[in-house]
Amino acid sequence: MQTYKTPTRGIFASMSIRIYTKTGDDGTTGLFGGSRVLKDSLRIEAYGTVDELNAIIGVVRTYALLGQLETQLGTISADLFTLGADLATPLDPPPTYQIPRITDDHVRELESWIDAHDASLQPLKTFILPGGSPAAAHLHVARTVCRRAERRVVALMQHEDLGTSVLQYLNRLSDYLFTASRMANADAGISDIPWSPKQSV
Repeated sequence: MQTYKTPTRGIFASMSIRIYTKTGDDGTTGLFGGSRVLKDSLRIEAYGTVDELNAIIGVVRTYALLGQLETQLGTISADLFTLGADLATPLDPPPTYQIPRITDDHVRELESWIDAHDASLQPLKTFILPGGSPAAAHLHVARTVCRRAERRVVALMQHEDLGTSVLQYLNRLSDYLFTASRMANADAGISDIPWSPKQSV
């Protein structure tokens, strides 16, 4: 067993996290605030998928990335941790401590990055297939997991209030990851793979 102190502010500043607690052996897990839910609940599915997405971003960052991609993906990885904390903390009842939340500022930042990359890329004239450089291929995987996280959040929103920024962030993030995959290919000098559907005879 290990414990360590987290460096972040608010509730996390004094939290000592145990690697195993045995409290989940009954199939439940704790949310911030103290309530416990089943591990297959919609909320756990939502932030669990966000965690999966973040792990794939970690794989992408093992590649040599040019330009702003490495810096942006590092920021996104930290923001996805914030998103996980956000989803793990119900709005009702309001928490008694400060919790990081995804905001409109996070959404606008993604939009600015998408616009900047789009301006430097060749205009898209056809659908493209996943692939190209290894980094681009993994960014496509990240994009599909992001879409799944978005679907999980939509399902959760039918039952609980999540605010408006969480869903918007995931929607923009999938667009960013698509654009970033094209940027990774361009930086590597590799062309995107156009979709050429076979004609029926």
